[in-house]
Amino acid sequence: MENISPTAFNVFDEARLLGEHTDLVIRANDREFQVHKIILCGCSPYFRVLLSTNWTRTAEHFYDIPGMSRNIVSLIIQYAYTRSVLITEENVLELLVAADQFIVSGLIDACCQFLESRLCPENCIGICMFTEDFHSCSKLRHKAKLYILQHFEEVLQVSEEFLELSVEQLEEIIDKDELIVKQEEVVFEAVLHWIDHAPESRRNHIAMLLPKVRMGLMTTDYFINNVKSNALVMENEACTPLIINAMKALFEFDMDLQEPTSSELIHQLTRPRLPSAILLATGGWSGGNPTNVIEAYDANADRWVNVTLEDERPRAYHGTAVLDEFVYCIGGYDSVEYFNSVRKLSFITQSWHEWALTASMNEQRSDASATSLQGRVRTCTHDLKTRRTETEYRMKYTVYICGGFTGTDCLFSAECFNPETNQWTLICPMRSRRSGVGVIAYGDLVYAVGGFDGASRLRSAETYNPLTDIWCDIASMYNPRSNFGIEVVDDQLFAVGGFNGFSTTSDVECYDEKTNEWSDANEMVIFRSALSCCVVSGLPNMAQYAAQRDEKTLTCDMSHE
Repeated sequence: MENISPTAFNVFDEARLLGEHTDLVIRANDREFQVHKIILCGCSPYFRVLLSTNWTRTAEHFYDIPGMSRNIVSLIIQYAYTRSVLITEENVLELLVAADQFIVSGLIDACCQFLESRLCPENCIGICMFTEDFHSCSKLRHKAKLYILQHFEEVLQVSEEFLELSVEQLEEIIDKDELIVKQEEVVFEAVLHWIDHAPESRRNHIAMLLPKVRMGLMTTDYFINNVKSNALVMENEACTPLIINAMKALFEFDMDLQEPTSSELIHQLTRPRLPSAILLATGGWSGGNPTNVIEAYDANADRWVNVTLEDERPRAYHGTAVLDEFVYCIGGYDSVEYFNSVRKLSFITQSWHEWALTASMNEQRSDASATSLQGRVRTCTHDLKTRRTETEYRMKYTVYICGGFTGTDCLFSAECFNPETNQWTLICPMRSRRSGVGVIAYGDLVYAVGGFDGASRLRSAETYNPLTDIWCDIASMYNPRSNFGIEVVDDQLFAVGGFNGFSTTSDVECYDEKTNEWSDANEMVIFRSALSCCVVSGLPNMAQYAAQRDEKTLTCDMSHE
């Protein structure tokens, strides 16, 4: 039936509407539908068995469908003849039930795709629970579960369905490494919110749910003031050993108490959840040569993971940008040639491919910068042949370029691109000359960090306010660096690797705009400069890029030197 042309199906449907050659009448809620058995058999294994030659009922020219609305039956028949039907928010659930009953696989897929496209914090739990009884909807159920985990804090705020979860369902959710929360305190508050919906029947469940809350990741103040002293926790004797183990985990010493320590429970209480986003550091210059090493930074565990792929060639002075599940690697230099190629890495299949949109750029490029805006990868690079800077102009966002090197001088000038006038305009110059500077938007400001002023590598950093056209100094990094990676992850700005004036470095530090302070992060596996960084979020296979969560310690493949 799949090879029958659409024209033929149109003819069959016209014959059905005219009652020509029909050999079966389907009845639903006092309405009769004249159909052709062969068409239904071609659409549904259910009808093929039902209407086989072994079917010997006396009224074999009639088939009653009790308990199903005439509109839904009409849509099922329409799909059998046309392979299309109008799915709406009003009919999708009832239509999915009917399609599953009659094993109309194409319609099942269409309904699941419709529901998947409309997943939101308000309905994700309902969709997940609704599909539990449908084996054919396993993919949609998995997507709904993943959506709950990745948008948990939003779900808590707006979902009435959250309060209707069973204790087993809630336990399963908060037990997952994949649960995305900014602070573990959110999980404890979610448990209290759920219990408070039906306190008399649910208050004893605190002992079942509390071990799934990773209390060892909380701040000590919150734990003491909000968890240890909580009335539900204090009145339930089963919670006592949990609190003792949490205190041992938080204060990191063996308390002089009679209760034995559970190392497995302490591990569970301190086990970091998977990150919502990973920071990728790709390529760069290391040990006198370009490298192909790709490392992923797991901020929750403060660990770097080697995720290098075999078929990626070494490159430095390149640009990277993320679009959907791909990272695009643009231009660069491998110590022999300057690349004009653009390759993309699929995070799902973990393989490299040529970028389908264009086989290569027009010119060979190094010192490439790239970003993704409005569903397109944008590049701003230095053209090695014409010695001029280019950018793709079809965008609505302002682009800033700061500092640089003319070949003789380091620059402190900066300029921005206005997409409406298609022109570059000079803005207030930076306070310091900076070549090899890290520039990034963070909050409402543009940050210029580190670089080389012609005499030395810099620790200093400054911010530009587009509203006032003023640069202001902020706290300096611990270490000077130029030609480093820079990105924002979990509301913190990361400076990664670079050259410190004497050697390339593997150290990493991060800046918090709220406190105006830099702090050290775990260093990369290898030292490198002229690398490129990008951030990837929302991956269904995030565990492949994160540090391993085992019972002993957070370890990962960091053998590459």
